[in-house]
Amino acid sequence: METKKNRWLMALAGVALHISIGSVYAWSVFTQPLQDKVGWTLSDVSLIFSIAIFFLGTSAAFMGHFVEARGPKASGLISTVFFSSGLILSGFAVSIENLWLLYLGYGVLGGIGLGIGYITPVSTLVKWFPDRRGMATGLAIMGFGFAAMIASPVMGYLIDNFGIANTFYIMGVTYFVIMLSASLYLERPPEGYHPSGIPLQEQPKQKKDYVQLTANEAVKTRRFYFLWLMLFINITCGIAILAVASPMGQEVAGLSVKSAAIMVGIMGVFNGAGRLVWASISDYIGRPVVQMSIRYILLFKLSCSRYYHSRRTACYL
Repeated sequence: METKKNRWLMALAGVALHISIGSVYAWSVFTQPLQDKVGWTLSDVSLIFSIAIFFLGTSAAFMGHFVEARGPKASGLISTVFFSSGLILSGFAVSIENLWLLYLGYGVLGGIGLGIGYITPVSTLVKWFPDRRGMATGLAIMGFGFAAMIASPVMGYLIDNFGIANTFYIMGVTYFVIMLSASLYLERPPEGYHPSGIPLQEQPKQKKDYVQLTANEAVKTRRFYFLWLMLFINITCGIAILAVASPMGQEVAGLSVKSAAIMVGIMGVFNGAGRLVWASISDYIGRPVVQMSIRYILLFKLSCSRYYHSRRTACYL
């Protein structure tokens, strides 16, 4: 069945949504300025990020049924309201130097917006790209990884020139406009949708292992819990670094504020590119092979870290 909506523009809308909420990956840019301006400790500031990630996970888990039932437009709009209002409340919290209000704004409200916004385009784009499911998933989450590359230098510039509170206000309004526009375009393809220009017989058949299960069916399988544990360990390590990447680069490697922001940006580049590249490759060689390849590459890289000549080199690599 044909549709007037362009699936590549649908992908662009999904990427725009994720680039907005993915700015959370550049949170460490706020860490040192908040410590210097208000006098909060590193643990106080890092906890804000941790709360946001916690509510990202919980809202994503419990809102999955809502996204499937009401569609990506409704969930995208809800994400827009929560995330942008959380940023604006964060600006107010900084202006009155209220840490608990910042926990509520960025951590709780922003985190809920993150979780709902994260899952909104994923299942949608998979339906728009039945011929390239891995690539579709990579496109959906690519923006989340690339966001740090974009947001980190912009946030650093805004903090230097307008202050921390105004940076939150500017981000809140800007992301509201972007996310609203993206959410209004998002929708599921019609029943029986088939991409134009691709003969039916050329669409790859789904392997039995990749058959789509409902949430209730998935949680009854052992594979679900193994995958959950693997992702939990993987994400925990990554999030632990992202929360303190900028101050860590400054303190451990002696990087300047701008150099640390560049380091965070480099992390964003490879974070986003890796999501798309590996997901696309998985369409051809399979998901298990990709997972094992990534693990071996990480093992090799970490094994070589002892031979780096300087801490600065280690941070960039």
